Amino acid sequence: MNKGCFKQTAVLLAGMFFWNLPLASCADLSVQEAVDLALAQNTAIKITQKGEDTAKAKLKSACGTNSITLTASGSLALTKQNSVSQETSSGAGITVQLPVYTGGKNEAAIASAEIGWNAALLNTEREKENIRLNVITEYYDVLEAQKTVKVDQESVDNYQAHLTNVQQLYSAGSKARIDVLRSEVELSNARQTLIKAQNTYAIDLSTLKNALRLGSHEQLHLTEDFSYAAFGPEMDACLEYAAAHRKDLIVDQYTLRQKELAVTSAKAGWLPSLSFSVGMDVSHDFQPVSSSSNEYTAGLNLSWNVFDSGVTQAAVDTAETAREVAGLTLQKDKEDVDLAVRQSYYNMKEAEKRFVSTQDAVKEAQEDYYIAREKYRAGEGLMLDIIDAQLALSTAQLNFISAQYDYARYKAAIENNIGLGIGESIDVVFGSNISKSNMHTVRATVQEEAAAVVLASGNEVTQ
Repeated sequence: MNKGCFKQTAVLLAGMFFWNLPLASCADLSVQEAVDLALAQNTAIKITQKGEDTAKAKLKSACGTNSITLTASGSLALTKQNSVSQETSSGAGITVQLPVYTGGKNEAAIASAEIGWNAALLNTEREKENIRLNVITEYYDVLEAQKTVKVDQESVDNYQAHLTNVQQLYSAGSKARIDVLRSEVELSNARQTLIKAQNTYAIDLSTLKNALRLGSHEQLHLTEDFSYAAFGPEMDACLEYAAAHRKDLIVDQYTLRQKELAVTSAKAGWLPSLSFSVGMDVSHDFQPVSSSSNEYTAGLNLSWNVFDSGVTQAAVDTAETAREVAGLTLQKDKEDVDLAVRQSYYNMKEAEKRFVSTQDAVKEAQEDYYIAREKYRAGEGLMLDIIDAQLALSTAQLNFISAQYDYARYKAAIENNIGLGIGESIDVVFGSNISKSNMHTVRATVQEEAAAVVLASGNEVTQ
């Protein structure tokens, strides 16, 4: 337990003893621990798993249709004719029937049910992958919101210190009233920005707690911050992997196969069906004479629907249309997956370059603000210099923070879009050996591109 959580727990214990307040727990969670907690408690997974139970029941039903059926019957009859004679009898029978040939209908139903069972399992795994992405995204949202609040609070503190300095200079007669007014306006604006950032943090934290099924009163401490790790695979490799491993695409393929089996099942309506049956009937007469008889039957039953006014043809047409729709849906989803992989890959690379290029900008902006502030205090600078320097500093800090967490989120999005399974690692799946040292390569690339832009811009001006 970290010191922060220890102190919080001590305070809550005191509250429990002295004011009878409920004790709240303090959860320390890394990204992976947050994902594991969500996977263990998320309601959406439990709902999806119910689809597995439904698929299993359908498979059991389909198998039973193609197996032995046992039918029992019984009767008790009282017959009276012309108000004179009366007959009383009873009967019982047992029939065992086994389908021999159904034109492929039963076999198609069993195969379709088996495919449905496999698809249900994949749907559950895909739901887990989506939950993993959501939790990772929300985890980094909270971290980004925390740092944004810190930057905005620093801006407020800087404006407050500057306002105090301006008021002192104004009282000494070295600055005009307009400088005081402008400083107060900038401080007010900075406070508005801070309030919004604090609200965003509260919402992001609540969203993460909801995904983890934690109560709003429970303390949550995120132990893992952004750590750069290069993404090794090229985009073509990602696209190839996604085409083969995206579980929803596999489910689409299963659905297409089910629709093909549905066509086979519909066409079975044109074919005969054959079944084998064995039966025994027992009858007993009570009145007017007591007697019993037993009857045994065994045989093959053939049924062939020769003409049904186009009902079977309509069923076949419907099944073939559904098959075509399934094929088009598969093609569309492949295109959507391809686009999603490309978008997240490009976004990740763009965030990576921003992350590299903004590192030095923060240090430069801090130095620029310090110089502007000291010059103003010495009576050599302008109010506008202070405002511009503070804006540049805040912008540089927020850009750096945004680039870090954008990279982390887009990297998680790529892993989701290519269908990386729960417990799998990009480095293991693709055999990547790229480490943090790759940052130097990225930095060199960004610097080369920046130099090329500057050179091109200079050439355009010269021309």
